[in-house]
Amino acid sequence: MKLFTTFLAILLFTQLQFAQTNTCEKWAVQDFTFQAKENIAAPFEVDMKAIFQHESGKTIEINGFYNDNNTWVVRFSPKLEGRWTYKTTASLKSLNDKKGQLLVTPASKNRHGAIQVNKENTQRFVYEDGTPYFAMGFEIDWLFALDAENKADIPKTRQITQHLADYSFNQAIINVYAYDAFWGEKDKINPKYNFANPKVFPFGGTNDMPNHQTLNVDFFKHLDRVIAHLDEKEIVAHLMIYVWNKKVNWATPRSKEDNRYFDYVVKRYQAYPNIIWDVSKEALAHGMDDMTYIEERIERLRKLDTHQRLVTVHDYDFCKVHPNLIDFISVQEWRPNLYNEMLNIIEAHPQMPVLNVEHGGYEKTMHSIFNGAFVDSLVCLERNYICLFAGTYSTYYWQNSSWYELVYEPFALPKANQPNFHYYKIMMDFFSNYDYAKLRPTQYFYSPYCLTDNEKTFIYLLPPHMFALEGNAPPQAKDKNVEVQWFNPLTGEYTEKTQRKLSHWAGFRKPQQLGTHFAIAILTLLED
Repeated sequence: MKLFTTFLAILLFTQLQFAQTNTCEKWAVQDFTFQAKENIAAPFEVDMKAIFQHESGKTIEINGFYNDNNTWVVRFSPKLEGRWTYKTTASLKSLNDKKGQLLVTPASKNRHGAIQVNKENTQRFVYEDGTPYFAMGFEIDWLFALDAENKADIPKTRQITQHLADYSFNQAIINVYAYDAFWGEKDKINPKYNFANPKVFPFGGTNDMPNHQTLNVDFFKHLDRVIAHLDEKEIVAHLMIYVWNKKVNWATPRSKEDNRYFDYVVKRYQAYPNIIWDVSKEALAHGMDDMTYIEERIERLRKLDTHQRLVTVHDYDFCKVHPNLIDFISVQEWRPNLYNEMLNIIEAHPQMPVLNVEHGGYEKTMHSIFNGAFVDSLVCLERNYICLFAGTYSTYYWQNSSWYELVYEPFALPKANQPNFHYYKIMMDFFSNYDYAKLRPTQYFYSPYCLTDNEKTFIYLLPPHMFALEGNAPPQAKDKNVEVQWFNPLTGEYTEKTQRKLSHWAGFRKPQQLGTHFAIAILTLLED
């Protein structure tokens, strides 16, 4: 009886000490909401934060954000299981000194945490739990706009993101906001797929008549639903905070209004484990701002984001000058000699991954939005493979979903107008059989591009019309028995495996059934 009484006393003490007790899984997103009693003229200027302490002693301080109706939210994603406690500090008395606790349980099997740089191979990504992350991006800039006027649900967003998940795309490259573009065959777009000139706006007012003195919380509540849904689907939200060439009426750079917007985005979304920060799409390309401004944005971001999500800038001119400020390199490389250009970049930055956000290939079906340099689906696919064989990551564009035209039901279109998403599922399935983190790009004398673990696996990319794998054999395979298998990147089919002993020369005729398009040959060194 005495033991039971003691337990009740401890439980009562805990409940009195902590106003809120919540439970969530490791890496989940947990919101703590606080109601202010004061009348506040400038709610976005209120300083409010919470210090979280784990039972191990580890602490993290997180800024809260205003969420309308005199409420503030502190958004937290715990990296450690067990008991966390928190205490708030605020410039408002009614928000100050609030206490609570969070009990964190193990993560679900399909949850892997945030994306990080692989410490064992710093040119590769990895999930927080050590699971390899083989990035395959899909640019879908206007995703925020699909259901932006629907305050209850995001059916169109769910529809297109389900397609991304079904075809193994695991990174959505999106804008916080975009308005319109100067290009494209706009008269040919079905109005229900045209999301240019959205009625929503992240500031007060509208894009045409902005009120930069305030922020539109409803806009961000909707963006919450989008990013949370991507997180549920294990799709990274590569979030570009600004975009300069999409007719957005931004606040004046470095102004109080600009800083308020930037800070609010970071405070509101830093907890999501699927977030990757990108300061701006094509950051220096449109004469909006200079390197110093981008440097200042990154410094500001790092101070606010105590969850420490990865940071990049969609501009290689910035990245190559300031690699110390970012976590991975973003480039936009269109040139036809893509392999050599990407290889030069990855060799120049051995300590971080490289992502070619735009390789000049923009697959076209129905009509043109932006043709870039390449529009044929097979050429676009090959350029993605070329990036991979150079040791970098890449991004897919379908013209009818990457910008203001966003066909959220692509497979309801006539067959001839449907995109070739299936090619990229085949790609992802192929690399699920070979650990990209262990592969390095190389090219032997006379041979096509090769990825190898430098031990027993040698994967060659043969360009179109190359009818045989010719060239010097890998030094490790000389005078050794190898197993040879061919892979069709258009169908996902493998040929039967054959074996032979190599001399100094790797001469293998491509099977006739692979046709004239590009193909992959896999050589595996056999044990003696």
